[in-house]
Amino acid sequence: MKNSLVKTVGILTSGGDAPGLNAAIRAIARTAMDEYGMKVIGIHNGYRGLIDCEYEELKPFDITGILTRGGTILGTSREKPFKYTEENSKTGKNPVESIKQTYKKLALDALVVLGGNGANTTAHMLHQEGLNIIGLPKTIDNDLVGTDITFGFYTAVSVATEAIDRLHTTAHSHNRIMVIEVMGHKAGWLALYAGIAGGGDVIIIPEIPYDVKIINKHLSKRKEEGKSFSIVVVAEGAKSLEEAKLDKKVLKHRRSEMKESIGYRIARELEKETGFVSRVTVLGYLQRGGTPEPYDRILATRFGVEAAHMLARGEFGKMVAIKNDRITAVPLEEISGKIKKVPLTHELILAGRTVGTCFGDK
Repeated sequence: MKNSLVKTVGILTSGGDAPGLNAAIRAIARTAMDEYGMKVIGIHNGYRGLIDCEYEELKPFDITGILTRGGTILGTSREKPFKYTEENSKTGKNPVESIKQTYKKLALDALVVLGGNGANTTAHMLHQEGLNIIGLPKTIDNDLVGTDITFGFYTAVSVATEAIDRLHTTAHSHNRIMVIEVMGHKAGWLALYAGIAGGGDVIIIPEIPYDVKIINKHLSKRKEEGKSFSIVVVAEGAKSLEEAKLDKKVLKHRRSEMKESIGYRIARELEKETGFVSRVTVLGYLQRGGTPEPYDRILATRFGVEAAHMLARGEFGKMVAIKNDRITAVPLEEISGKIKKVPLTHELILAGRTVGTCFGDK
C-alpha cells in the first residue's frame, strides 16, 4: 500500500442525479481501497445523510458492477445545510453543526462531494468550517466554472439529440413545428449542443433573449422555401427580450406563476404568430437517466482516480477538473456561487448561425 494522509474518507452525491455518478464512486473507492488502504464510508442521500448520520461502509462487493449503472447507489438530495431552519434535520439541530458531529463521529479525515453548482458551493463553505473537502463536477448542464466538461453532460446531449432525431420524422410527416424543451435553467449548453447535433432550425437558450417575431420571420421564410416543418429546441430557462429586462426576483416570481413550461408558451406564441400547427415535447428527467455514455464513464473514472490521489496527498479545498483534456484541480473558492454560461462568441453559436440556425435574436 502507498502512504496516505487520509485513512478514512466519506463520499456523497448531492443535487440532481446524472449519468456517471456510480462510475465516479467506483473509481474513488477502488483507488482509495486498493492503492492506499483507506476505509471508505458512503453517505446516504447527499448532505441530508451527513445531517442525519445515515451511512454505510463501502466494501469491494458494493462497488462491483456499478460502472454502467445510471443514478447513484448512495442516493441524493437537494439539501442546503447553510439555509438553516429548525425543521432541516430530524434532530432539530443546526444542520451545519450536525454535519460536523457526523464527520467527527465517523472519524472522517476527508469528504469527497460529487455535485453541481450548489453542492460544490456548499462544499466550499464546509471547507471554510474546517472540514477537509474535495469536489467532483457532476451536472448534465455543464455549467460549472473551472472545468471544460462535467460528467453527465455528454450522455444528456446524446439522449436529447436522439429525441430530436426521432421528432424530425414526425415533424416532416405532419408538416408541423416541433418544439423540444430540454433542461438548462441558467445556462444553455445542453440545448446548444443537442440543437446543433440534431439539426435544430431554432435554438433558444437563456444567454440569448428571444424575440418571437424574429423566430416567426425565420420559420415563415423556411415555409416559403418549401420546407414544410421546423424543429425548435428550447432550454427551460429561456427568456424573452421583455423578461431579460426584469429584475431577477420579479422574473423568478413570474415564472413560478406560469401554468405551463417555457416550451408550451413558445409553441403557443409561434402558433399565434405564424398560424402553423405546433407540438411540444418536454424531455424532462429522461435526460438524466439510463446508462452513461462511454465518454462520461471514462471522464468520471478519471476524476475519481485523481480525487483519491488528492486525498492521499492531503490536497483539500479543491474540485477535480479537466482543461484541454488534462485532469487538474481548481480551488473551490474560485467556483463557489458561479455559473459557466455559454459565451455569445462560442464557436458552436457562430457555426450554427453560419449554417442557418436561428437563435431568436437576429
